[in-house]
Amino acid sequence: MKTLKIFIDGTVQGVFFRQFVKQEANELGLKGFARNLDDGRVEIVVEGRDENVNEMIKRCRKGPPQSDIKNVETQEIRHQGFEEFKILKM
Repeated sequence: MKTLKIFIDGTVQGVFFRQFVKQEANELGLKGFARNLDDGRVEIVVEGRDENVNEMIKRCRKGPPQSDIKNVETQEIRHQGFEEFKILKM
C-alpha cells in the first residue's frame, strides 16, 4: 500500500484535469482527492496498491488531451485511510 501527494504543473486548470484524475483513480481502484491550487497547479493525493499508484503517476504525466503537463512532483506521505476518490473545491 502506497500513499502519494502529487503536484501537477502546466495547463491543468480549466481542462477537466481533476475529472480525468478521478476517472483514472476509479479505474485503478485508488482513493484520495484532487484539487486546484491557487498557484495554477493541481494537487492529488492517492493511496492504493503500489503498482496502481505508480500507474496513476504515468497517467498524470500524460493527462487529458487539452492539458499540457510541464512538471510532476511526488512526495510519499503516511496512509490517510480515504474511503473514495473525491474532487475538492479550493
